[in-house]
Amino acid sequence: MCGIVGFVDYHHKSSSQLLQDMRDTLVARGPDSAGLYFDACEKYQLGLGHRRLSILDLSSQGHQPMEFEDLQIIHNGEVYNFQEIKEELIALDYEFVSHTDTEVILKAFHAWGIVCVEKFRGMFAFAIYDKRSKKVTLFRDRAGVKPLYYYLKDGLFIFASELKALHKHPSFEKKLNKEVLPYYFQFGYIPAPYSIFQDCHKLEAGHYLEYDLGNQACSTREYWSVDTCYSKEKFDCSEEEIVGELESILTESANLRMVSDVPVGVFLSGGYDSTLLTALLSKDKQRKLHTFTIGFKDERYNEAKHAKEIAKYFDTEHTEYYIEASEMLEKVASLPYYYDEPFGDSSSIPTMMVSELSRQGVTVALSADGGDEAFCGYSKYFFLEKFSNIFTSGFKRKLLQTSLNVFNEKSVERINTLLPSKIRQTNIRDKYNKFKRSMNANSKSEMFRNASSYLHSDEVTALLKIQRDNKLFSKFSIDDKRSFLDEMMRVDYQSFMVDDVLTKVDRATMSVSLEGREPFLDHKIIEFMARVPAQLKYKNSEGKYLARQILDKYIPRSITEKPKAGFQVPLLEWLQGDLSYLVEKYLDTKRIDDEIFDLIEIEKLKHALYAGKAVNVSKVWFIISFEMWREEWGV
Repeated sequence: MCGIVGFVDYHHKSSSQLLQDMRDTLVARGPDSAGLYFDACEKYQLGLGHRRLSILDLSSQGHQPMEFEDLQIIHNGEVYNFQEIKEELIALDYEFVSHTDTEVILKAFHAWGIVCVEKFRGMFAFAIYDKRSKKVTLFRDRAGVKPLYYYLKDGLFIFASELKALHKHPSFEKKLNKEVLPYYFQFGYIPAPYSIFQDCHKLEAGHYLEYDLGNQACSTREYWSVDTCYSKEKFDCSEEEIVGELESILTESANLRMVSDVPVGVFLSGGYDSTLLTALLSKDKQRKLHTFTIGFKDERYNEAKHAKEIAKYFDTEHTEYYIEASEMLEKVASLPYYYDEPFGDSSSIPTMMVSELSRQGVTVALSADGGDEAFCGYSKYFFLEKFSNIFTSGFKRKLLQTSLNVFNEKSVERINTLLPSKIRQTNIRDKYNKFKRSMNANSKSEMFRNASSYLHSDEVTALLKIQRDNKLFSKFSIDDKRSFLDEMMRVDYQSFMVDDVLTKVDRATMSVSLEGREPFLDHKIIEFMARVPAQLKYKNSEGKYLARQILDKYIPRSITEKPKAGFQVPLLEWLQGDLSYLVEKYLDTKRIDDEIFDLIEIEKLKHALYAGKAVNVSKVWFIISFEMWREEWGV
């Protein structure tokens, strides 16, 4: 894993020293070595910088920027099938001096051009400068595991793995992109291709960008789309055949991600996805698998005991650490630095903690992200599927809405504690509020959007003085011609998963120089699962039905059956207790921007929180996160 940065400056306000300064903001992404390429000609200055975390070929042969004939490359990530591609290139008379995937990418581009990316299996963001064609080409992997930002304005083109590198350039203007704020306050993250700054963008997953140095033309194109995967014909074969093929693809994907010249471990949460990953890797008895878990003394959030039982069953080298609340609270101040943009997912805190724990023993950690979106795991999918016919009957809809109003958060929480453990829900208050909002929708698209929101759009409108731009919400459009279950998974795969889940894991792992790998995000898996009929993804009232059939072959259900949980933290208790100083400071209407926020709404929110009334804690946290970010970066 590495960090990359580059620029093309037609005003000649850059230098090799500036490039070095920009590059070294990414030192956590690559502490092992650094390199740069700087070229000044009559028209422009061009720079490429690289920070390296050595994973494959630890020798100096893996140094970047790497050159071949007229090409220069800087690369962040891994292409796991590089040996296979290398054999193809050797057959074309290419020779290799290193054992790195970077050299394979470089020579594959030389041989086949842009279409070379279609051969790569992995997570990557890389840039190639072609001195002959006078073009810079950027690529981002299909799932969007690796980040890539770019800024384009008035003869300046800059790109980097993280926004903090762009801040170093004196011509980078930190102008707040207010258009994205309604989206951020509804969902807790900023969607690609937008960023928090004007003229600054995220290269979208499955896209490449070409920048022509001759005419300064910039264009982006899609080379892979999850939407295309779901448009293909469904499989017409038996469940047994599908389970067998899926297990084969999953096993291959997991084993590919064990290729490394440094120690590799697994984040084991105790949930189905990480347990399945551990089970598949444990089939190879020649290796001792290292697993890592963090525990919480508060049993409402603790999964460590489940993880320990699973680790014992598979005989892994297991490390667990019970963290004190004070340790997590100390992490809060560092969030705006590592996340660069306003980011509201509070599970980033424990994710940083488990990354820190893992880095003490390994340099690479495998995570099971993407399982919910590929295998149908989120409870919202099941509930919304059951109630998706609500729009056909006005009477049914009114009856359900009235019934929901009978219950409040506390009564729903009490009922939840009486349910069998198999179906009991964690974080029930938040889920109930999302479900309640979704049942007040006027379409399936709005239903799903509301179920995916932390704030209702009306709450956002009341909070902000910024008009909502509907183009930002276009990814939540549901195609009624396709299965509603498939559509929900498709939308999450290209929105929430990329811009929330993968952002969270990338920044958390990279904050401690840990390479995070995502076996369930191999594109072969989603291409396969998209063609599986929806009735096999959610069957017998079970989500992740096919994944469970595979897991059942390796471990008894008595060990794995438990309520689905996320990486939750007691946010409300914190904000009313140890973190109350954040409320006092960042919700102070004397310092808050009244061109963005309605100050009366801010005061109402503070008073409700202090009075112990029911409040949307996400709203409080999103405001604090935004204001902390503004303070950190002087915006």
